[in-house]
Amino acid sequence: MTTYVALLYSIGLGGGRRLVMADLRAMAEKLGLENPRTLIATGNLMFDAEGGTVRQIEARLESAFEKTFGRHVDIIARNAAAWRKLMAGNPFVEESQANGSRVAVRVARRPVGADIPAILAAYQTNGERVKVANGDLWVHFPHEPSQSKLLPALTPARLAGTGTWRNWNTIRRLGDMLGT
Repeated sequence: MTTYVALLYSIGLGGGRRLVMADLRAMAEKLGLENPRTLIATGNLMFDAEGGTVRQIEARLESAFEKTFGRHVDIIARNAAAWRKLMAGNPFVEESQANGSRVAVRVARRPVGADIPAILAAYQTNGERVKVANGDLWVHFPHEPSQSKLLPALTPARLAGTGTWRNWNTIRRLGDMLGT
């Protein structure tokens, strides 16, 4: 049995409706995933499963989500070992300890290229820093991320396709749920 973390790209269902985490857990149970649990109401799901690749699990979750809720949502999954590697790769440890909401990582299906920090340099202001660690893109926002000129530049087209952002507080809390 392997433990997985799955992150939904969006939890808006249209028409002003948002996904209820109890409904997401129920969907996971119907898929045969064991011990489904969620963290905060932003689309973070953890479960245990046997067999299949990470991509197959993502595809099963996406298909079930669309059938259950009537909308396609990209879902990025990592097994527990990959999640621990993601956490260990955090290049902004001190900044994360000072304010975890200002350090974010893009969890993606494909690794971002080592050239991405140089490409994004033109958009960085106010001391923002961008680093790639183990193919994951990390950003430190010394100020409120919502005020960043970098944020609009962090598009799927520029960043190698499907991915979703989480701040360090969420990453750490999911790690705590894994027992790291």
